[in-house]
Amino acid sequence: MIMRPGQQLLLPANPLFIWSTLLGALSLNMLMNVGLWGRAVWVPDLLAVVLVFWIVHQPLRIGVGVAFFFGLAMDLHQGALLGQHALAYTVLGFLALAMQRRLLWFAVPTQAVQVLPLLLAMQLLELLVRMIAGGTWPGWLVFLAPVLGAALWPVISVLLLGPQRRAPNQEDDRPI
Repeated sequence: MIMRPGQQLLLPANPLFIWSTLLGALSLNMLMNVGLWGRAVWVPDLLAVVLVFWIVHQPLRIGVGVAFFFGLAMDLHQGALLGQHALAYTVLGFLALAMQRRLLWFAVPTQAVQVLPLLLAMQLLELLVRMIAGGTWPGWLVFLAPVLGAALWPVISVLLLGPQRRAPNQEDDRPI
């Protein structure tokens, strides 16, 4: 793959780091659902953003099956209709895989704009399944969650790519 000028060559991602960040995002999602905000509809889905990040950056390790598994975990935690989050995360994973190569050519702020429709489609699918199952309309603030999730994309990109940017051979006199 041809790299953009000025783009840094990254080290391979540690599988333990990938899985720990996914489990950490799942834990943060669970804490935010029972924490300060309760089940506020405007709270971004951190697990979805981290899933999209790893599906885009490591498509051979994290794919649609992993998204389905974490969707089932969110369904069990929230007591939602079984398969609601699983379906939404699976579609999100498929769409992220479909645009994976194109997304990596953009700068990180532009990637956030490209990720917004993915998160919005996931939110609409969750809302549609909830409404078909007899749920109530949560209000228009539900569409703030994908916007906040896309706004978190640059922060998550910097945090999750940080361990891959270190020097491959550490030396005592190297400033990095």
